[in-house]
Amino acid sequence: MCSYISESDQEQLIEKLEIFKIHGKDIRGHKILRIIGKFFNVRILSVEVVKKYLEEKMYPMLRGKAFSVLYVHTGVQRNENYGGISALRSIYESIPMDVKDHLQSVYFIHPGLQARLFLATFGRFLFSGGLYGKLRFVNRVDYLWEHVRRSEVELPEFVYDHDEDLEYRPMMDYGLESDHLRVYAAPALDSPVSMYSMRCIL
Repeated sequence: MCSYISESDQEQLIEKLEIFKIHGKDIRGHKILRIIGKFFNVRILSVEVVKKYLEEKMYPMLRGKAFSVLYVHTGVQRNENYGGISALRSIYESIPMDVKDHLQSVYFIHPGLQARLFLATFGRFLFSGGLYGKLRFVNRVDYLWEHVRRSEVELPEFVYDHDEDLEYRPMMDYGLESDHLRVYAAPALDSPVSMYSMRCIL
């Protein structure tokens, strides 16, 4: 997958793009590990290099301390910057217990319909340690500030751009519209589609 890029070059790329960064605190005062999913290019970055980077650079600063994860899913596309559930599970399972046991919450901003459906269906079976119960879907940046201290967390500009797009495509908030601009009206509240989608969000 990335044989043409050396391990050291991959590590430098992770550092330069700030894919992983301990940055800010949530409203309960816990440190935040911010992850920018869009920059996790599976064509370039090896899962093993990512795990090594986290072990050497991130975990020492989190070990033995309560923390939360802010995962920015904005702009993640299959076959480009999404490594698949096996890669995510491998990374999660490699987290040392003295770090994993202190994970309080995972704020998942801009979840797509596929991510919602998959996690609602299989999340609790694929991840150990009760991770699914700590997952909080956040549809808009404004809702993030209910959980995270706004003044302490920086988000890339494309995250705010996506939020503006959602102003004109509100059905995306509820998983009733894909990334293609096609749906302009919500189904009736008693529609099976709306009820199913709402259950997936909760």
